[in-house]
Amino acid sequence: MTDKPENNLTSEIGKRIRSLREDLKLSRNQVAENLGVSLSTLQAWENEEREPTATHVLRLATILSTSVEFLLTGTAQQSAPAQSPTVIKSGSAVDVKGNSVDLEEFVFVPRYNVSAAAGHGAWNDDESPMFTVSFRRYWVVNHLKADPSKLSVISVSGDSMEGVLNDKDVILVNHADREPREGIYVLRIDGQLLVKRVQRLPGSQLKITSNNPAYDPYTISLTDIPDDFDIVGKVVWYGRVI
Repeated sequence: MTDKPENNLTSEIGKRIRSLREDLKLSRNQVAENLGVSLSTLQAWENEEREPTATHVLRLATILSTSVEFLLTGTAQQSAPAQSPTVIKSGSAVDVKGNSVDLEEFVFVPRYNVSAAAGHGAWNDDESPMFTVSFRRYWVVNHLKADPSKLSVISVSGDSMEGVLNDKDVILVNHADREPREGIYVLRIDGQLLVKRVQRLPGSQLKITSNNPAYDPYTISLTDIPDDFDIVGKVVWYGRVI
């Protein structure tokens, strides 16, 4: 069941988001990526199935070159349509040495307050990221061969993958890669998010193992996938504090 707007004040915010985005000739992917939300979340806003939070409304106003009041009410005078510097124009900043940095060279991936390995997992589109983590766009597109809008950063909890992924490591997850092959994946099993090594076996079997021998391996049949099993995405990078 979808959440309908509670009053007329915000009842058509989705239509205004879509109209402004289309006027600026921005794709949903562009806006979603700059907001740090999933494409499905933006679609739900534009379809008025859900409403953005106050924080997201503030960021939308900047990206769509309008005012918060116009987004909320549709009656305030909006600023003249212009390309948003956060989406269209090359932004600039400086590094710690004062050297100029072109922000267009980077993608900013949302970092969620979610752990995988032994923690209970609630991964949903409504969760707001704590902040973003920057990666070079060239590396993401040409080496990872990944769509930046399909990436997120979470942390590892527990010792099941110790030696490969340790407790409190951060991992970059590609949610577009959900076809199980050889590699390390984030899985949802029995309501928990787990990070495990996955291996495809003959007979449509998926072997799931931990790096720590204290955890027994097990298999899942791909011809009879349990309702409580899902592949969240493939781990493509990790970071660690030494």
